[in-house]
Amino acid sequence: MAISSALWSFALVVGLLTLTPGLDTALILRTSALGRRRRAWGVVLGIQTGTLVWGTFTSLGVTALLTASHLAYTALRWVGAAYLIWMGFRMLRDTFRGLPSAGQDDSAPAAGVDSVGGGWRQGTLTNLLNPKMGAFYVAVLPQFIPPGTGHFTMGFLLTAVHILIGLLWSAILIGFARVLQGWLRRPQARRVLDRITGGVIGVFGIRLALSN
Repeated sequence: MAISSALWSFALVVGLLTLTPGLDTALILRTSALGRRRRAWGVVLGIQTGTLVWGTFTSLGVTALLTASHLAYTALRWVGAAYLIWMGFRMLRDTFRGLPSAGQDDSAPAAGVDSVGGGWRQGTLTNLLNPKMGAFYVAVLPQFIPPGTGHFTMGFLLTAVHILIGLLWSAILIGFARVLQGWLRRPQARRVLDRITGGVIGVFGIRLALSN
């Protein structure tokens, strides 16, 4: 498989994966729709930081140890599930208690204040605590590395393709979310969005906890 062919084929696979609505999409849309563009871009950069870490570790062969170790994989899976369930529960709880949408502190699991750093931490944690990302890279990345090429260099190039696609799609999501800002000025609309997003995040956490 030629290098250019491998890059295009991998781009198709991860492109379809990126376009599939999921946890990342929910976090980016919700944060941006609430008018916190800097924090939304922080979330995006955090997610892509996690992708870079998973891709680099896979290229070095480190993530193969994670997937080979049942104990390590299970421990990371439970930690990630607990984090997502807590984040979703807190968002849902705040809407029913009538607390201000999006929280007021940088550590809140909701949108929080409009800071890149807070969003980056949230995006990075969400990505790195998902062991399925590591399993995906271990299973998929080696298949697109042509024989005779440097494993680490080619793996890094493939990861860069994934990150580029993720950044482009995130920019589209953030731009689309601006359309919702007028509607979200109403407290009731914000509560609806928080309940939807909190429910999605909680369901992802529960699925992660119950998965093999």
